[in-house]
Amino acid sequence: MKHLIFIGIFLLTAVLTVKSQSAKDDYPVQPVPFTSVHLNDDFWAPRIRINQEVTIPIALHQCYITGRVDNFKKAGKLIPGYFNTEYPFDDTDIYKIIEGMSCSIQMFPNPLLEARMDSLILYIQKAQESDGYLFTARTAAAPDKMHPWLGEKRWEKDPELSHELYNCGHLYEAAAAHYQATGKRSLLDVAIKSADLLVEDFGPGKLAFEPGHQIVEMGLVKLYRITGKKEYLNLAKFFLDIRGHGKSGEYSQTHKPVVEQDEAVGHAVRATYMYSGMADVAALTGDKSYLNAIDKIWTNVAEKKYYITGGIGATGSGEAFGENYELPNMSAYCETCAAIGNVYWNHRLFLLHGEAKYYDILERTLYNGVLSGISLAGDRFFYPNPLESVGQHSRSQWFGCACCPSNICRFIPSVAGYFYAQKDRQIYINLFARSETEILMGKNRIKLSQQADYPREGNVTITVSPQKKEQFDILVRLPGWARNKPAPGNLYTVSNPSTGNPVIIKINGKEIVYNEKNGYAVLSRKWEKGDGISILFPMNIQRITADNRVKDDAGKIALQRGPLVYCLEGADNDDKVLNSVLGDNAAVTDTFIPDKLNGIRQLQASGQSAKRTADNEIIIEEKTLTAIPYYAWANRGQGEMMVWIPRSEQTTRPLPPKTICTEATVTASTPNKSLSSVNDGYSPEHSNDRKIPFFSLWPKNNAEEWICYTFDKPQTVSRASVYWFDDAPWGGCRIPLWWKVQYRDGDEWKDVRTNDAPKPEKDAPNTITFQPVITSAVRLLFLMPEDKSSAVYEFEVLSPP
Repeated sequence: MKHLIFIGIFLLTAVLTVKSQSAKDDYPVQPVPFTSVHLNDDFWAPRIRINQEVTIPIALHQCYITGRVDNFKKAGKLIPGYFNTEYPFDDTDIYKIIEGMSCSIQMFPNPLLEARMDSLILYIQKAQESDGYLFTARTAAAPDKMHPWLGEKRWEKDPELSHELYNCGHLYEAAAAHYQATGKRSLLDVAIKSADLLVEDFGPGKLAFEPGHQIVEMGLVKLYRITGKKEYLNLAKFFLDIRGHGKSGEYSQTHKPVVEQDEAVGHAVRATYMYSGMADVAALTGDKSYLNAIDKIWTNVAEKKYYITGGIGATGSGEAFGENYELPNMSAYCETCAAIGNVYWNHRLFLLHGEAKYYDILERTLYNGVLSGISLAGDRFFYPNPLESVGQHSRSQWFGCACCPSNICRFIPSVAGYFYAQKDRQIYINLFARSETEILMGKNRIKLSQQADYPREGNVTITVSPQKKEQFDILVRLPGWARNKPAPGNLYTVSNPSTGNPVIIKINGKEIVYNEKNGYAVLSRKWEKGDGISILFPMNIQRITADNRVKDDAGKIALQRGPLVYCLEGADNDDKVLNSVLGDNAAVTDTFIPDKLNGIRQLQASGQSAKRTADNEIIIEEKTLTAIPYYAWANRGQGEMMVWIPRSEQTTRPLPPKTICTEATVTASTPNKSLSSVNDGYSPEHSNDRKIPFFSLWPKNNAEEWICYTFDKPQTVSRASVYWFDDAPWGGCRIPLWWKVQYRDGDEWKDVRTNDAPKPEKDAPNTITFQPVITSAVRLLFLMPEDKSSAVYEFEVLSPP
């Protein structure tokens, strides 16, 4: 048992004893919980209602029809049968949905939804084994047919694939939310029984498997807060301290002990969940080595690995962080779950430090990187959230690995818990929307009422009504974007900064000169009932440029208004945006369009479009460019989109000239959304060029495949070229074992006649010349490797010269 570690020299260095608790051993700043905040605005409240009325029912329906719910019933012997879904972590979708239901009924009471939740909890109770073990993939496994990701014994494969501890973590998160929202112990008792088993099985002198996918650490801390059982906090710290010895390395952040890590690497969701767990443990134990590590990692992300949309995780290979400044746009992974994890992490860092820079990232991520993951109707989802598309991206109803939809279910109704916070005699106002809350300060109850049409408008009014007149501070966050700072550090810069006092604040109608501290306006006075704070945030349209080391953004700008990042989408721009140009001197205007995309402020500018002639000449034409909020894209079907807009013809992508291939009808043996890439006219610089779209057959392998062009009239062709995608050594695609070209002759497919057999090669066009044929259709035929897939950037056939 490679990961079984007994008491010895290692455990002498991994001290697990938690300091005796006192009231101050916690986050210095305390959040006002979602249960104490009522949102009644036009932006978030409708989304929370849609989440309850559309998204959660869809997710529940999928969990029933895919067998996820039945897995619990089978484990509990309520129905016959065995575990029958794809992934051993499918249980977590139920837990996350329950968490979302719990938060949702706080804002919109729903007896029917609560009854459905009670039924799910009953199935979970029945599925739990007598000693507390709860994992349907094992309990309901068919005899001699254990899921291949599981080991013969409990827990032993968790550092690799089993996800047993990951399931536990989401169970604990759901149980805490359910108890907080309803006061019921039905799920909490299940979670406690499970956590007691972990305490019994893991620790010094016991099992020492590090969690393969982090979140159990966060869940254990939540149970500790509810129960006061120090063993849960000790175990959360133990799971963190034993990292650094696992064989999965950077992918799951086991390459170094957590306190020695200083760069964000590996799977982005795992990473942010781990950093959040480290923040929890640091707050509760005072462990400064944890705090020092996550502060360094945060600086690395904020200054070198953070998208303008708030997304993180640059590459789909490992769903991971890339190298410093590696922030491609079209291939950006930016998983929805990673954006949610980024919110969790930055919220905790704010609670530790009380600095607005963490909320600057949280807000940007919330309004852009998270919201893009769910359609406006609440019924379609994105898993990755790219910043550029040729139309190969579209929202899906569900995924086999459904972590993102179920994560959306639980996150959206919890948003109210991010608006306000308190530290001693200070009240923080971090986010802005029409809302109400009451905060207890000593024996004085203070009511805050906020009026705002944010993020559409920058006028915010806050009414402060303490039960009795009292001196205290109200700290109003001054968003970085309102102070010409789109991000901490110099990763992004406003090229057209506003001048003068960026944020105007009045108290009871009189403009004040306020002190600024840690990104907050500190409003200190003896407050009395009915005092009013008026805030005016500048909502000018900003042009954002990226650090020169971000190669994919060189010579381009992004548009932002308030916290919202904008994009060009084909639906508003004659279907083409990737060939656009927005000059530095072009005026950009904004207009509120109430009946478009649920009501948006639309941006427009006089720009240009570029196209290339058959003689390789670039022609520039005038064009009105229309931009919409990034979160709203892909709600009107597939099409082109881009966030970073070229500033000149040198950095744009001219529309290729029309050819018989670009005008042909494309079909394939295994078609998917990316098929249109093969005849879009764009060629890569090398076989792993992520700036150019490609048609991928992954994860299919060991199969003969074809791509066919059908012409509207017979064509004479004598040459063909194909450019292969290959993401070796880590990815799943390789050049094929062989390829050839065929043409249709009547009802038959025939090989073209060529002197030399085509040879598959990387990093160059694979070109052949053959005897001319007149045909109405041509196809590329190829054989994929036995254990790898194949992918194509561009397939082209040409007439004789």
